[in-house]
Amino acid sequence: MSKPVVVYFSGYGHTKRVAQAAAEGAQAALVEIDVDGNIAEAAWDQLDAAKSIIFGAPTYMGSVPWQFKKFADATSKRWFVRQWQDKVFGGFTNSASLNGDKQVSLIIMQTLASQHGGIWVSLGLAPANTSAATRADINNLGGSVGALVQSPSDMDAQGIPGGDLETVKLYGARVAQIGQRLHA
Repeated sequence: MSKPVVVYFSGYGHTKRVAQAAAEGAQAALVEIDVDGNIAEAAWDQLDAAKSIIFGAPTYMGSVPWQFKKFADATSKRWFVRQWQDKVFGGFTNSASLNGDKQVSLIIMQTLASQHGGIWVSLGLAPANTSAATRADINNLGGSVGALVQSPSDMDAQGIPGGDLETVKLYGARVAQIGQRLHA
């Protein structure tokens, strides 16, 4: 079976760290979308062969950045011939704010997966929503569609809360496991 792939854009390094956590959980290959919104030609082959794909992008101004959108638009060649039909998909996003309209970015990713005829995997983790919850807890931001991460604006990627990174790692494993089951 082919290896899952995490395809992501990172503007400042935070999303790259999150992508690495997702890839660790999924035991996936990493494909980075460059600053011009492109991926290497060989990366298209990796995505085509993968049974599971996890999208990742920061949320800028309430949406995915243009580099991720350019990548999404470039997938239309695959859409036209149903190349990614029945693949398993997931997605994660981060922003400096606790909310930051991250849900919009996840819905964009989920819609892209659906347009390809893919199967979207929910986060599958209960939220840490008690008064005793901390930023070290799993799913402290209460996501359900995909993984949510907060990257403090005054810190580098090392400042991402451990609970958020663990949430993404568990989610990556979930997407990969469901992909393995569906394509066994």
